[in-house]
Amino acid sequence: MAPDWREPRDRLDQPRQPGRLPKRPQWDAETFAAFAERFARFLGTWKFIGYMTVFVVTWFVWNTVLPGDWRFDDYPFIFLTLMLSLQASYAAPLILLAQNRQADRDRVTYEQDRTRTERNIADTEYLTREIAAMRNSLGEVATRDFLRSELGRMLDDLDERDRRARAERATE
Repeated sequence: MAPDWREPRDRLDQPRQPGRLPKRPQWDAETFAAFAERFARFLGTWKFIGYMTVFVVTWFVWNTVLPGDWRFDDYPFIFLTLMLSLQASYAAPLILLAQNRQADRDRVTYEQDRTRTERNIADTEYLTREIAAMRNSLGEVATRDFLRSELGRMLDDLDERDRRARAERATE
């Protein structure tokens, strides 16, 4: 008999198929890492230090100054110690996760910088070779100053020949 599409998938009146495990909660690693970064950034601010100071001072004053019936954490402030330890036990792994993520980003940035630097070096070497080739080819090409000096010398030679030809005609 073919399974009916209207039947629920996990029926309680039938045993589970072997190999089918219950689904575990799925976490998006990137979302959790971004949350850890935001949390670690907040822990490193003066705002957090101010909030924690106000919290601890309020806790201390509440449990020392107020009447005994209102106190909930008598000396030696065991519950406060527990709360701070709990906060630290959650903060430390989140800070490490944020540091690992930052290290990964730094590694990617380093690789991109290294690739860009290698490309720039290759481009610079190419341009250096091109400039050297142009200098070599310009050594064989007549420049404007060279042409002027050559034309000037030719004009001087022509003037000299012209004078000699006039002098020869005058002597004839």
